[in-house]
Amino acid sequence: MIEKAFEGVLWSSRWAMLLAVIFSLILALGVLLVTTIDALHLLGQMLSYLDFSLTEEIRSKMRLETIADVVGIVDGYLIASILIIFSLGIYELFLNKINMAEGSEFASRLLLIRSLDDLKDRLANMILLILIVKFFQQALNTKFTNALEVLYLAIGVLFVAGALFLSARAKTSKTLKAEEKQL
Repeated sequence: MIEKAFEGVLWSSRWAMLLAVIFSLILALGVLLVTTIDALHLLGQMLSYLDFSLTEEIRSKMRLETIADVVGIVDGYLIASILIIFSLGIYELFLNKINMAEGSEFASRLLLIRSLDDLKDRLANMILLILIVKFFQQALNTKFTNALEVLYLAIGVLFVAGALFLSARAKTSKTLKAEEKQL
């Protein structure tokens, strides 16, 4: 009897994960709002680029700042999407299947999470993408003063390319293993 009661409490405790789902979703909406406001602000700044009295030096600086800001906005939207995927994944893993997702043609590509490995893989890919975007943003903002700094940038680009290669290779390997199991 005690065992059944304990198992009932233990099983019901999974509903505590609803807090993670709700707050991740609220944070995602907050990040979307902040990023959208940043995007609108950037659009306003971009209109000043139309001023024909600007020197080429100022235009060049504005161009670099605009690209860095755009990368930051992309980063914000990626973070929001990670939070949404996390919310959906935690809900499906701990609480219940999302029936609306089952019939959607888009869900199978992104949202149907059957295991912690599925959730981890989706989140890892998104985090890798954010890191690449951040690296690109930092590279744009860096002023290189000597050849060694440019070499460091090249090594960084090589590491980013290696991470992308290994990520794609791991995904291909998983796909091949899944196909072999079906045969």
